[in-house]
Amino acid sequence: MLDDFLVRAGLAAVGLSLATGPLGAFVVWRRMAYFGDATAHAAVLGVALALATDLPIGLGTLTVALAMAVTVAGLSARGWAMDTTLGVLAHSALAFGLVAVSFFPNVRTDLSSYLFGDILAVSRPELALVWLGSLAVLALLVWRWQRLLTATLSEDLAHAAGIDPDRERLVLVIALALVVAVALKIVGALLIAAMLIIPAAAARSLARTPEAMAAAAVVVGAASGLGGLGLSLWQDTPTGPSIIVVAAALFAISTVLRRA
Repeated sequence: MLDDFLVRAGLAAVGLSLATGPLGAFVVWRRMAYFGDATAHAAVLGVALALATDLPIGLGTLTVALAMAVTVAGLSARGWAMDTTLGVLAHSALAFGLVAVSFFPNVRTDLSSYLFGDILAVSRPELALVWLGSLAVLALLVWRWQRLLTATLSEDLAHAAGIDPDRERLVLVIALALVVAVALKIVGALLIAAMLIIPAAAARSLARTPEAMAAAAVVVGAASGLGGLGLSLWQDTPTGPSIIVVAAALFAISTVLRRA
């Protein structure tokens, strides 16, 4: 069954949604959209690092994404103005990554796959990596769920409950870096943040509890992935952007349903 590239692509989309759903909920609650962008854009620099050092692409991506996420979290804890700082870091990391990748001629033709994803080319080892990474992120979030919710609701309340908000922020940072490394092949560096935010935003219109929102975001993310695959095959459109188009359509529908 896994010899069929469509089956692998569909399983990769569903597997990714297991991580992007609950993590995206926290990204929305904490207003970390630009944080996700900065981490995702740094992934291209990770690709260049992996090519320069003959490391696996996933390892290079994870290393740089984690370094960027920890840097941003550290600056945030020190009270930096994050909108400007994130803007500088996000676009600088992407530019440095694109320039660095250009030094590898054999990669130039494949650059779009790193920017917009290439889910149809997911291999069986990559599919296993997607599921392992997503399940690891899901397990991490489930383990820290109540602490993360408390720290998200109020840092003062977290301190009163004996919870360190900085530690919980670090948990989210690690989870975000893992998702970026896993999602690079599927939706690409430019669209990872959208896959985190849009399904969670759509789920918020339909859910009444945090747990329901996280679960609904998983469903919306999986539906977006499978729907995007169908749209890509039907209209011969780029698969990564097609997934985001379907997610945006589901967000619009959820907004209309909420107002109705």
